[in-house]
Amino acid sequence: MVDCNIAGALHRIAAVQADQTALVTGKGGTYQQWTFREVEANSNRYAAALQAQGVARGDRVMLMVRPSMEFICLTFALFQVGAVVILIDPGMGYKNLLRCIGSVKPVVLIAIPRVQLFSRLFSQPFKTVRTRICVGPSFSMLGITLDRATRAGQTDSALVHTTRDDLAAIIFTTGSTGPPKGVQYTHGTFAGQLKLIRDYYNIGPGDVDQPGFPLFALFATALGAAAVIPDMDPTRPAQVDPAKFIRSINDWQVTYSFGSPAIWNVVSRYCIEQGITLPVKKILMAGAPISGELIKRVQQIMPVDGEIHTPYGATESLPLSSITGREILARTWPRTRLGKGTCVGRSLPGMSIAIMKPLDGPLADWKDAELLPQGEIGEIIARGPVVTRAYDNNEQETRLAKIADGTEIRHRMGDMGYIDSGGRLWFCGRKAHRVLTADGVMYTICCEAIFNEHPKVFRSALVGIGEPGRQLPVLIVELLEKDIDSNRLQAELQTLAAGNALTETITTFLVHPAFPVDIRHNAKIFREKLAGWAAKQLHFQNSSCQDGL
Repeated sequence: MVDCNIAGALHRIAAVQADQTALVTGKGGTYQQWTFREVEANSNRYAAALQAQGVARGDRVMLMVRPSMEFICLTFALFQVGAVVILIDPGMGYKNLLRCIGSVKPVVLIAIPRVQLFSRLFSQPFKTVRTRICVGPSFSMLGITLDRATRAGQTDSALVHTTRDDLAAIIFTTGSTGPPKGVQYTHGTFAGQLKLIRDYYNIGPGDVDQPGFPLFALFATALGAAAVIPDMDPTRPAQVDPAKFIRSINDWQVTYSFGSPAIWNVVSRYCIEQGITLPVKKILMAGAPISGELIKRVQQIMPVDGEIHTPYGATESLPLSSITGREILARTWPRTRLGKGTCVGRSLPGMSIAIMKPLDGPLADWKDAELLPQGEIGEIIARGPVVTRAYDNNEQETRLAKIADGTEIRHRMGDMGYIDSGGRLWFCGRKAHRVLTADGVMYTICCEAIFNEHPKVFRSALVGIGEPGRQLPVLIVELLEKDIDSNRLQAELQTLAAGNALTETITTFLVHPAFPVDIRHNAKIFREKLAGWAAKQLHFQNSSCQDGL
């Protein structure tokens, strides 16, 4: 079979762009930079050091290192030796973190001192670890340091032969609808993603990327673009310091950037207040539905010929579709505001989308699927080269999410939506978030759009309280301003509800001080947590539910 080691992309780029800048890091306006030749050399040294420490093809290696040169080069080094890189968001909470670590059974832990110490204190999930490499001082108790391992090893390492189907990484979902799950990425999955990003978004040599999500720096390097690691905490994108984020964009004349809408909400407001226009010509926003209002704001801070893209997908299948900000504002946003859902564009080249009648259990074979006609809401099903085939050590979830289609695998996105007459996909909300009332099904994204029109509402969340099929729909709002007349707000929200057939049965409204959101993008709303909170607020289990704020 053809060699498909994703680390080969770095070697191919370094061969033709050896002296061009590949990676930039820094704080306070002081930067370090590395050329492609230097990134490749560091990756080779790390690969040789890893092999000298006994890391071999197929070994599961948990990598918990801050966004840095070491993170980028270690990841490529692990790919190069054929190891399986395990990436977990550290902010998912101790309980989830320990469960996830135990489920993937790492044999090597490469991590900063704090994580190495954590692994000693909570040793049970780390019981399979036989080798520890500390990125930073180890105090002679946290494993060999990366610096020492590198000095002790060889300086070069051959690229291990891998096929498209060989496992390259395990990347965990955000856990927005249940416990986080480890998604198996093959070398072929990464290759498919690189091809889509390069060809569809026209990204490559000459571009400069500032990724708000660290993993995307790997794509930039593999595509021949320079990657500027921003001075921010990637686990708290909504708390980004806009001045720092903007400084590195301007200092390095960044041409494109991928980030959560939470980042661009903060950055765009700051730029407009300060009268700043950024040099960025492509901005990719993903992680949650993007409002037309945010798109308008971000357009104001870009060059006239700049373009916003909002790709759609999931950890298990990314990217699946995409739409530009211009098309959203001109053609789809007016319909979104009326409750028609959020348009996420047309399928990308090589990808295909189908809408299936909702099914609660597993579906073993695609030939048994009941497909729905154009315009009808159902489960969104993905097929194509970036669709992953399985969750790691989780056969039950794999059976629920994957459908065999000959030699291919289709993925159930866990989302509800429909395809319009123009072939565009519309997202209506998570399947698990549907509100199942006695009057029918209510979809979160569609209903929430009606209330998001209120000038005092920052965002809203529809939840169902009670037994499915007889749930009470409750609309929860997070406000832009805290000091409001609650009686007046209640009346205004009730008027909005009564004015649309989608929401006329909603009569219960609550205000929440700050919605719980996912750790990766700070944008996905944890509606399950809000549903539990609402039930307590309404004393639903012990008394009849009352309307009110």
